[in-house]
Amino acid sequence: MSRRRPSPETAPRHDGAEVPDQPHVPVLLAEVIETLATAGGLAVDGTFGAGGYTRALLAADPALQVVAIDRDPTAIAGGQALVAASGGRLRLLHGRFGALDTVLAEAGLAQVDRVVLDIGVSSMQLDVPERGFSFRNDGPLDMRMGADGPSAADLVNEADETVLADIIYHYGEERRSRAVARTILEARRRGRIETTAQLAELVAGVVRTEPGSHIHPATRTFQGLRIAVNDELGELVRALHAAERALRPGGRLAVVTFHSLEDRIVKQFFAARSGRSAQASRHLPGGPVETIRSFRLVTKGPVLPGEAETARNPRARSAKLRVAERTESDVPEPLAALTALASLPDAARGGHRR
Repeated sequence: MSRRRPSPETAPRHDGAEVPDQPHVPVLLAEVIETLATAGGLAVDGTFGAGGYTRALLAADPALQVVAIDRDPTAIAGGQALVAASGGRLRLLHGRFGALDTVLAEAGLAQVDRVVLDIGVSSMQLDVPERGFSFRNDGPLDMRMGADGPSAADLVNEADETVLADIIYHYGEERRSRAVARTILEARRRGRIETTAQLAELVAGVVRTEPGSHIHPATRTFQGLRIAVNDELGELVRALHAAERALRPGGRLAVVTFHSLEDRIVKQFFAARSGRSAQASRHLPGGPVETIRSFRLVTKGPVLPGEAETARNPRARSAKLRVAERTESDVPEPLAALTALASLPDAARGGHRR
């Protein structure tokens, strides 16, 4: 990792790496549309963002109706022109994709035919300094995808050292998390840490440079805080179960992830729900339960972007697409093991070296 501040030509990608600044480009777009195999019906874009997948779904099938959901009010406002141009085929709803079945029910919609989830922060959010997601340009230390709840500044200035270190270690995968947390506590004794530049400079003082890397030392710390502020992994677990409840038999769920923490959750969910793994069911209360195959795998492993796409859009480098099809089985109980996987392990407060 480099101690230099990112140049104006670079910006963090979804998983925190720095890439050339560019407008938001939906990742694995052709593969998502192909695997969803649209043929009329109702599709849900659970993470609307800049509307890339929604536009592609509308263009791919003139008979398809689309509902798009986003927790960010600015995304909802920015999508109104697309709603107006859709000829009545698009509805844009404000809400969390982790509760997409509830959001749909409140809109008078029951089961759906397709769901696509693009996990992670969008370039729209990264590239606006006032949102506080990135240290490329100085801004308030916010990082909230919605307009509610504690901000990253609240977390950085109020959480104790152990909690901060656990967040940065487990969600940010930063080996120097204990040193980063200790530095934050020392700094906030002198005054609140309010901006992205302040935090980035503090982290750069304790995280060593990795030879040959152009990634800012604060990248992993920012990732960890962002995930914690927005409960991104918990939201993903809830979204998978919500999509399972909302999809009709034969409906398909496509999920695009950008780092290993997200992909591990999606992989284990599909494995457990397709009967390929009983590991998750053994962690449910009451011990092992009969496997209910509520999904059939469409992609046997992750679909990765090709060289041409990563050359055009370096943000795609870490992306993985997994797709499964809903069976006629009843919806089983939520997987407790996934909730545990999305949470900070209790063991984090003990034996891990940081």
